[in-house]
Amino acid sequence: QVHLVESGGGLVQAGGSLKLSCAASGIVFSINAMGWYRQRPGKQRELVATISYGGSPEYADFVKGRFTLSRDEDKNTVYLQMNSLKAEDTAVYYCHAEYRVRVGVYTDYWGQGTQVTVSS
Repeated sequence: QVHLVESGGGLVQAGGSLKLSCAASGIVFSINAMGWYRQRPGKQRELVATISYGGSPEYADFVKGRFTLSRDEDKNTVYLQMNSLKAEDTAVYYCHAEYRVRVGVYTDYWGQGTQVTVSS
């Protein structure tokens, strides 16, 4: 089992920056990938960025060039640096971990969510 704790959300003006953190605890050696999803008001949850163990970050098109995902494997923590924020980035951001149950079988863990509000 894995427990994810997020921090770093808040209110920022358009054009500003925020940094989200997500720390994983539990059976962390079975985590294959970590990243962030978001859910905007009235919309479905969508992928923002993800990174696999030993891999490179992958980004949704709408954040490329503005957001940077990094992973500290020693601390079992991922960070999402968000720059040039737009009003449409307003959402609840959820940390996600893909957990390897056994070879070829995975399950998802989610954080509690952190609100990011960008004022225009």
